[in-house]
Amino acid sequence: MTPVPVIIAVDGRSGAGKTTLAIELAARLRNHHKVSLFHLEDIYPGWNGLAAGIERYVSTVLTPLSRGDRATWTSWDWERHYDGDTRVTLPAEIVIIEGVGSAAAEARLMLDAVVWADSPDDVRRTRALDRDGGTYEPYWDQWAAQEDAWLAGDDVPAHADIRVLNEADGSAPTDVLQLLPYLPSLATVLVPELSARRGLRLRTERLDCRPDAAALFADLYGSSRNAVWLDSSNAPSAPPLGPSPAAERSRFSILADDGGVFGQVVTHRSGESLIAAGSATARVPGPFFRWLDTVWGRRAVRTPDDYPGDFALGWLGCLGYELKRETGGTDVAAPTPDAALIFAGRAVVLDHAEGTVWLLALESPDAGSWLASARAAVSTAAPAAAPEAARDDAGMTDRAGGSNAVVRPPVFSSRDTELDYKHKIASAQHEIGEGNSYEVCLTTTLTAQVPAAEAAPWATYLALRRRNPAPFASYLRFGGLTVASTSPERFLKIASDGGMRAEPIKGTRRRASDPARDAQLRRDLETSLKDRAENIMIVDLLRNDLSHFAEPGSVTVSRLCAIESYATVHQMVSTIDAQLLPGSPRAEAVAACFPAGSMTGAPKISTMAILDRLEQGPRGLYSGAIGYFSLNGATDLAVAIRTLVINSAAGDGSGDAATAELTLGVGGAITSDSVPDEEYDEIRVKAFGVLSALGADFPDS
Repeated sequence: MTPVPVIIAVDGRSGAGKTTLAIELAARLRNHHKVSLFHLEDIYPGWNGLAAGIERYVSTVLTPLSRGDRATWTSWDWERHYDGDTRVTLPAEIVIIEGVGSAAAEARLMLDAVVWADSPDDVRRTRALDRDGGTYEPYWDQWAAQEDAWLAGDDVPAHADIRVLNEADGSAPTDVLQLLPYLPSLATVLVPELSARRGLRLRTERLDCRPDAAALFADLYGSSRNAVWLDSSNAPSAPPLGPSPAAERSRFSILADDGGVFGQVVTHRSGESLIAAGSATARVPGPFFRWLDTVWGRRAVRTPDDYPGDFALGWLGCLGYELKRETGGTDVAAPTPDAALIFAGRAVVLDHAEGTVWLLALESPDAGSWLASARAAVSTAAPAAAPEAARDDAGMTDRAGGSNAVVRPPVFSSRDTELDYKHKIASAQHEIGEGNSYEVCLTTTLTAQVPAAEAAPWATYLALRRRNPAPFASYLRFGGLTVASTSPERFLKIASDGGMRAEPIKGTRRRASDPARDAQLRRDLETSLKDRAENIMIVDLLRNDLSHFAEPGSVTVSRLCAIESYATVHQMVSTIDAQLLPGSPRAEAVAACFPAGSMTGAPKISTMAILDRLEQGPRGLYSGAIGYFSLNGATDLAVAIRTLVINSAAGDGSGDAATAELTLGVGGAITSDSVPDEEYDEIRVKAFGVLSALGADFPDS
């Protein structure tokens, strides 16, 4: 008896291309494994034998193979319409079983993975008849009726680990093979396939120019369903006079989508990741950070010596606050994904300090053509070729109305009235008085409903970045979900060499148009004992978070309570540095710090429980993180604040037009010394930068 094999079923209706898909998968897997292949069409007892064929397959083929035994079974002679000869299928390291019913309910307990192949009805019929000639045509309707009856009582597609839309263009095997190693049941046996992803070759090109970033993004990714622009919108147009923390945060912008051979997109909700690669989609159960550890943290590319950036392709996107369920918080469901990331196998990086553009692409058959098109787009998007007046729309489909982003300013409502929010402040102070917390970062949510046609996500973001430029500004599009952020705050950076940095913000004052008044507000923040106390408490929390995976003695505070000024606010910022302990799992190091302490309070776990009781609703993507996880092991993540989320949804079927929901989270740190009126004024100040760009007002109580 051989070791128990890993068994993969490739199921789907007739004509969905299962046979070709299974044969191609077997051929590619044979590069590293012994593979056995079984076709159910060899065992069905005739054109009316689907149910009987499934029964025969389970009892005489699947059951012995699942034990590691040889399977002896009786074939069907399609010419004589009777039982044929006796055959043997030997077990192997991997067994692929292909055919209608291969993943039937009675089989699934013995399977390690189910692949369901989809294809349009007309394509399936044409494909099946072309393959089998006229022998199948008289029986097509009879066989299809059996498939309908079987699937009516056994929803196999709903139980599939991977679903693939097989367009017969040759892409399906590659797409499925990209996703198979993600399945926990196959991860061990497909280690060679996973290891191959760590030997990728990175191609780079440097161009000396300063293109208009908005025009470039619109040109390259305006029609992409999933795309990310990590913008650094307050980058200076000329090199800074000297080094500064703000300049360091604003040096690079990254533009990418999920196109090309390596492109993927993942969304995670409540313990399950949905990963799409081209025509295939996989469901992967389990915690998000555990999945992240399988795809990131180990060096997969060598960064060129002359390339100054830390991003060397990889995953980009956002993490939602509700991932706290994996880091000591309770399980709360949100209307938006708990995480959404694209994998970029090619990207454009703008170096604002040097005035250069870097084109990055993983070596692949389509790398050369993409580099050529990206090079042309950079040339077209140079500032001289894109006057300011023409750049707002820049080829995108959204249009702005008037000077603001939307046709009509949206009317926001708040989850909490002013009175409710102040009552919650009092409740937070009671918890602090009882010794359950030192600081509670209390938040609320502003929401507006607008017709989807008026939401204009692209124009909205352009208005935001003009009104409120920020070092971690970003524009993320995942289908109907758009994230438009003007965040000034770094959550966590881990450099490729293991250097770690967190830069929490605690303490805010509005900007004033009068220089004297503006300077007074800055001094008021700088000398505020309350704000310094809030900031220092979060610094202590982050020192502890970083220490879990840091070299002993490496955690230092290089800046404490420094003041930085942005377009609409003054902020108090501190910097904590550390060195990652060699060999530490980087995904776990991120999880140890998540969510950002500046958005929870201290101590983190007990305070998150207090916040769940007080806020009585999910935060969603707000107060999560936005950034990248690079193939060289680096990450740079911002705290998702000053962030507008636009979630487009279809009408309810009653004839209503499609709508979009706009949400904006705001909040502030509550201590025993907090004054409710001042705290409420602070959330209005924090909301101003986003609301003013929309032409909207803070909701009346």
